[in-house]
Amino acid sequence: MVTANRTWDGVVIYRTSRHGWSADLSDAAIVRTSDEARALLTESIADDVGAIGAYIAPVEIKGSGKIKPGNLREHIRSEGVTIDLPVPA
Repeated sequence: MVTANRTWDGVVIYRTSRHGWSADLSDAAIVRTSDEARALLTESIADDVGAIGAYIAPVEIKGSGKIKPGNLREHIRSEGVTIDLPVPA
């Protein structure tokens, strides 16, 4: 799990292990327990960077160590829409 916020223009930013922010998921601080997640979320909310909507996001860590979004919502947030809209009937 990582913590994320949205900026005013919709870009998702992730809290880093150095207590900064990055738009790159690979820079995100990874936590594995609910206590660590609560602490990271609390820290993210308290950090006034002008972002909104702090939340905990699931991630998947591949065997190579690559961090990928852990669900469809986070995939769309990080990669954008994967189909052309509107879809023809």
